[in-house]
Amino acid sequence: MLSFNLAEKVAIVTGGNGGIGLGIAHGLAAGGATIVIAARDEEKSALAAQQLAPHNVGIMTIATDVTDRSSVDAMVEVVLDAFGRIDILVNNAGTNAGGSADVITDDEWDLVMNVNMTGAHYCSQAVYPAMKAKGGGKIINIGSMMSIFGHGSAPAYAASKGAIVQYTKALACGWADDNIQANAILPGWIDTNLTRELRDAVPSLEEAVTRRTPAAKWGTPDDLAGLGLFLASPASDFITGAAIPADGGYSVQG
Repeated sequence: MLSFNLAEKVAIVTGGNGGIGLGIAHGLAAGGATIVIAARDEEKSALAAQQLAPHNVGIMTIATDVTDRSSVDAMVEVVLDAFGRIDILVNNAGTNAGGSADVITDDEWDLVMNVNMTGAHYCSQAVYPAMKAKGGGKIINIGSMMSIFGHGSAPAYAASKGAIVQYTKALACGWADDNIQANAILPGWIDTNLTRELRDAVPSLEEAVTRRTPAAKWGTPDDLAGLGLFLASPASDFITGAAIPADGGYSVQG
C-alpha cells in the first residue's frame, strides 16, 4: 500500500519562506510533517509560518545562511535538540546574479555557486548523520529547467543547477546503503516574486512561456506541493537519483 503519511517526520526546507520552497512546505505539512523553515529573512519566515499554521503541524523557523557551514551546523543542532530527528531535507535556497559569461563578476559567480550548490552540499552533509542514525531519509534538491537547457544570460545559475542534478545522483549512489533517497525537482516557469520581476523587465516573456508550454500556463508554487510530498514519502522509496521536471511540458515541447 502506498503511503504519503509524513506524521512524526521532521522536514527542513531551506529558503522555505516563499515561492517554490513554501509551496513544497505546504505539501509536506499537508502530509503531517513538522516543518522547519531555514532561511535568512526572519520576518519573511514568520509570515510563512503563519501561512502554514492551518495545517496544524509543528512549525519552526531558524535564521540560516546556507553558505556558512557553521550556520548550517547550528541550525541542524537546534532541530535535533527540539525534535530528536531529521527525516527530510529540501535544498531549495537559491539565487541568481550577473549577466553573460563575458560580464559576470567573480563575486556574482561565487555568490550563485555558493548558495545554489555549496549550500546544498553543506546542508546534505549536516543532516546525513541524523538520517543514518534513524535508518533513512529523503533529500530533495531543487534544480531548474536550466539543469537541462543552456541560457546565455545566466551562466552561473545554469552551471549550479546542472551541478545539482549530478550531485543528486552522487548522493543517491553514495547513501543508498543508508536508506537515503535523493531526487531532484526541476521546476519550469513558476509564478513567484522573482519571475514577476523578470516579466516586468521582459514584457514579452509572459506570452512566450505560455505559448511554448503545452499546459498553456505558468505554474504556481502549489504545483510543486504534490511532487514534493511524493518524493518525501514512503511512496517513493524505490525512486532515487531522478531529476523530474515540473514544468507543464515546457521541456518536452520542440
